[in-house]
Amino acid sequence: MKLDVKNGSSVDVSDDAFGRDYNEALVHQAVTAYLAGGRSGTKAQKNRSAVKGGGAKPWRQKGTGRARAGTTRGPLWRSGGQTFAAQPRSYKQKLNKKMVRAAYSSIFSELIRLERLHVVDDFKADTPKTKDMIARLDQIGVKSAYVIVGDEKSDENLYLSARNLHYVDVDEASSINPISLIKYEHVVITEDAIKEVEEWLQ
Repeated sequence: MKLDVKNGSSVDVSDDAFGRDYNEALVHQAVTAYLAGGRSGTKAQKNRSAVKGGGAKPWRQKGTGRARAGTTRGPLWRSGGQTFAAQPRSYKQKLNKKMVRAAYSSIFSELIRLERLHVVDDFKADTPKTKDMIARLDQIGVKSAYVIVGDEKSDENLYLSARNLHYVDVDEASSINPISLIKYEHVVITEDAIKEVEEWLQ
């Protein structure tokens, strides 16, 4: 498969990596797993055994007219423990590497079919200026874009130029995520980055 590059040339990519049918169920599973992995899972509450105090029986068993009680730290008491207290946990979902790669391949293939993937020979910023980023995207003909550059070609000026634009994000090829690939209207990727992605997908 050949993809057109904005400078007038073309780049050869694998049909296995960029010519798959769109698997909506698999993409949904990959997105769900990615979001779940980002949850902190640090919520914690104290149960009756973790609450301080309550070691003594508050009153004798019989003769007071009140209901029997063995502790003041049960869930029914003020300052007592929480029923079914939440504990720190991991929300991470297991997804096989083969499934992850197939999901990314499916997303890229659909982007190509929808003409939302734009390949450029290079994408760098000489100065950390937002207006330069806007001008560069205007040359390509896009506004909302997820810019992917090669790991060796990453440029701090590029990240700084896009930092103030909520509709633009910049990532290295090794750091792409399914949310950004779907979220932004267009994906702009450099030639060296698409080769890195292709190598990972195969």
